[in-house]
Amino acid sequence: MNGLLTDLYELTMAAGYYAAGRHTDIGTFEFTIRRLPRNRDFVLLAGIHRAVDYLLNLSFQPDEIAYLRGLESFRRAPQGFWDYLAGFRFTGDVFAVPEGTVLYAGQPVLNIRAPVIEGQIPETYLLSAITFETLIATKAALIAHAADGRDVVEFGTRRAHSPEAGVLGARAAYIGGCAGTSNALAGFRYGVPVMGTAAHSWVMSFETETEAFRELQTLLAGQTVQLIDTYDPIEGARTAARLGKPLWGVRIDSGDLLRLSRQIRRILDSAGLRDAKIMASGDLDEARIAEIVADGAPVDAFGVGTELATSGDAPSMGTIYKLVEILHGGETRYTAKSSPDKRTLPGAKQLFRYPEYDLLALHNECAAGSEAMLKPLIIGGRLVEPLPTAAEIRARAAASLNPWPAPGRRTEHSLLLEKLDEKLRLVQV
Repeated sequence: MNGLLTDLYELTMAAGYYAAGRHTDIGTFEFTIRRLPRNRDFVLLAGIHRAVDYLLNLSFQPDEIAYLRGLESFRRAPQGFWDYLAGFRFTGDVFAVPEGTVLYAGQPVLNIRAPVIEGQIPETYLLSAITFETLIATKAALIAHAADGRDVVEFGTRRAHSPEAGVLGARAAYIGGCAGTSNALAGFRYGVPVMGTAAHSWVMSFETETEAFRELQTLLAGQTVQLIDTYDPIEGARTAARLGKPLWGVRIDSGDLLRLSRQIRRILDSAGLRDAKIMASGDLDEARIAEIVADGAPVDAFGVGTELATSGDAPSMGTIYKLVEILHGGETRYTAKSSPDKRTLPGAKQLFRYPEYDLLALHNECAAGSEAMLKPLIIGGRLVEPLPTAAEIRARAAASLNPWPAPGRRTEHSLLLEKLDEKLRLVQV
């Protein structure tokens, strides 16, 4: 994993730690949700798999080190620092909340305990990777919930902020509740069910719509989904009805979906195609899908692209990665940020989940009758056990979302954490 995939200040701090003789200090860093995204009562955690891959494979290649040595910022860095980077490997411990878990504002996602440089450098990558997939998984959960049992297929790679974002977004969307994705690489890499048949260009490439539909059926048989709105959706439905089976169903990608779906349903039923399904797509989000469902429209499945792949209404989230304690010279010093609106809590923490509320405590506290949410993931630089598959994480997410999370869930603080926080604030004053 490329060691330069980070902000420069992570590397200047690393050089500084080494030059100051502090690189053997053991730091504990905590990734926390500071604020929920707009229009969200919770988030559904995703992206931990990328954190693991990054930490287990993080290294610096000779040409990367040569590049850094040429920067003015590192002109005074000692030679030992470059030797250190040449042999860099993550050797620390990671505790993390499992992917597919519902979380709320102020709650920790993971903590890293490692030599301070090993804990500092990953900050940028972890914030980016986990935040992005969590946003998409959460958006997918909202959309799937609005669909009320109807399948939702993720269509968003072409609208994602990069092709790789499309692949990762497809995985996150599947975890959040989508039935599948149009992205073939997400199917190959993560086992996400892949779906898709033909675009408007297929229909336009033939002399007639009938010929295009017939050829698609020859290829796909019972998997055929005829895209019927290239020209006139009602005539397209009649053409699909005339050709009959084999047919999964039809898709409409534009127009008045409520009115069209009812007309199309009548056409299909009149042709004896009562099992044929109707899929709707085209600039959909959870609000629009909820309207379609509430109106009783005969839509059996939805395809969602742009709004899902970009988390359109909430494209960012306030996540932070802060040092919460450091071991130096055999003594542990607790650390916290005290600036207005950005205050953090000291000490490595554990999140305990009860049915009615959550309890935030120090990592060495116990809470009988609860589930400890931060679980060992990497110990001594080695993965504790194989990571779950996307399908297994999806199942966890479904359980975490049932019943649907209520807004305003309480997160209480343990007495010891409150005392430590108060003690540290008194020292700072």
